[in-house]
Amino acid sequence: MHRRLVLVLVVAALALVGAAPAASASPTQAACPQVDRPAPPVDASEAPRPGESDPAPLPVPTSPVGGAPMGTCGVVAPTGAAAPPEVGAQSYVVADLDTGAVLAAKVPHARLRPASLLKTLTGLLVARQVPMDQVLIGTQDDANQEGTRVGIGPGGQYTVRQLFDAMLMASGNDAAHALAVRLTGSVPATVDLMNRTAAQLGATDTRAATPSGLDGPGQSSSAYDLASIFRLGMQEPVFAQAVGTRQIQFPGFGPTPPFAVDNDNKIFRYPGALGGKTGFTDDARHTYIGAQDRGGRRLVVVLMHGEQRPVPMVEQGLALLDYGYGLPRDASVGRLTERAPGVPDDGSTVTTASPAASTNTPDSPSTGGTGWGTWLALGGVIVLGLVVLVARLRRRA
Repeated sequence: MHRRLVLVLVVAALALVGAAPAASASPTQAACPQVDRPAPPVDASEAPRPGESDPAPLPVPTSPVGGAPMGTCGVVAPTGAAAPPEVGAQSYVVADLDTGAVLAAKVPHARLRPASLLKTLTGLLVARQVPMDQVLIGTQDDANQEGTRVGIGPGGQYTVRQLFDAMLMASGNDAAHALAVRLTGSVPATVDLMNRTAAQLGATDTRAATPSGLDGPGQSSSAYDLASIFRLGMQEPVFAQAVGTRQIQFPGFGPTPPFAVDNDNKIFRYPGALGGKTGFTDDARHTYIGAQDRGGRRLVVVLMHGEQRPVPMVEQGLALLDYGYGLPRDASVGRLTERAPGVPDDGSTVTTASPAASTNTPDSPSTGGTGWGTWLALGGVIVLGLVVLVARLRRRA
């Protein structure tokens, strides 16, 4: 009798441990292309430094952030609405800047390279934390930045506001570098802050490797995350003004006189333009953010991994904005994120949590599931009970 009882308990314990669920994403989202990381790079721009290895992919939440429809591998539109127009971008999101409602999307959580759209996250942090009238001195490191540069010179004097505008208007990587050093004291520390902030916001697809958006090891974002970040940026007056400014005068340095800096977003050719951001790298291809105000309704579109054909990215974005404006004001297929589950709504910036700590893993209470840790603990309790029972039976014998 006692042996049978022990056998039954052992089988039950093994069954419980064997039933533990695997730590994986929801079937729909896990099947999407680039759901956990971007495609392999086409050059050596993302090669790790000597002695370092490629970062592991960010965890994929068990439930898509923003609602179940945000886990789609294709196009999602409101029930009963016509399909959005075809565009060449691999992923996009159309959303309401005021309500946060997502109006239409295509693979919104696909993890792709953001290129200079990542400057919106840098800009959000600068807008919140750095005085705009502070004067910074240009350095040779600023001037040596790769890619697009606005024209900082060693010894030049620039206000934070001038650098901020140049970074968001003309995508100056030199300006992004100068602001990153001012923000925390070093570029690596600012990248860490960007990643902690992304985690705080619930932007689970975003991992920065550079403050400018130049490709780097493990860097990724998504149309969904970037729409969420841009929406928060537009709530900061200096950010909204910068992306909506068409031209500024930028200081010269040494013998170089002051010069004009233009906004490189072509959306200003069209009525109601609020601005946005453009981006390009060989790996990211063309990325784009555009926002408009029509009759008091403010919408934003984010496109990732696109091409300037058959029509320019701005026109692809405008076609999607036209579609969004044709939908009822209460239309929605999801909602943009503002903070990760459990993060208080106090407007503060996370300084201690790591990106992985705020991700909905299978063991997270926010997912409502039971993870490996829980099942193993339960199995341990049962095994301990078996040991005690066997010992008692032996003593009685």
